[in-house]
Amino acid sequence: MAAVRERQKSCADKRRKLLEFQVGDRVLLKVAPWKGVIRFGKRGKLSPRYVGPFEILKRIGPNANTNIS
Repeated sequence: MAAVRERQKSCADKRRKLLEFQVGDRVLLKVAPWKGVIRFGKRGKLSPRYVGPFEILKRIGPNANTNIS
């Protein structure tokens, strides 16, 4: 089991990159589609996947990083 877990982790880590944002950067936020909830005016296939751009106003701490895979 440990060998399989390590192999899966190494494959996932190749596609993952650590992103760090600075104050003043502008970012898009990914919207998770909720079933049956209309959040941003559309539903289904044409619903937006990202909303924004939003400006980062302050940095909370060193662990507030985002891993995007």
